[in-house]
Amino acid sequence: MDQLFNMVLMGPCGTGKTHLAAGLCRDAVRAGYKAYFRSMDEIINTLRTKDFVKSQMLEYNRLIKSNMLVLDDIMLFPLEKNMAVAFFNFINHIYESTSIVVTTNKKPTEWAKMLEDEVIATALLDRLLFKCEVVNLTGDSFRLQNRQTFFES
Repeated sequence: MDQLFNMVLMGPCGTGKTHLAAGLCRDAVRAGYKAYFRSMDEIINTLRTKDFVKSQMLEYNRLIKSNMLVLDDIMLFPLEKNMAVAFFNFINHIYESTSIVVTTNKKPTEWAKMLEDEVIATALLDRLLFKCEVVNLTGDSFRLQNRQTFFES
């Protein structure tokens, strides 16, 4: 984190991306850093409402001053053009001062489709991947491997 490296945890659902990212965030907090774990949906909601809701502006200011920000399930759902631009501007604002950990089940080549804009996707990836380790997780879902049912009893 002191060198402002990012990490992208990429792989199919259930392979432990969120679990690993949460552990990294917890370790950062325990080490005295300002680290936050937010879903992509929470980030988009903050960006959408920060100019109208005081608590969301406080949240936005907290996030832009963080040492580490975990963005969980990035690009899970398509973004409207105005939110794609807002998200890019947010990342552009923090990428030189905050370590960013991303979890995603989408390959970077699929991000353009989710953002409906290849230029924004390329610029976003340029900032996130600048100083970054990409970890590809593989395998079957841990949830499905350990699926339980109440009918077995």
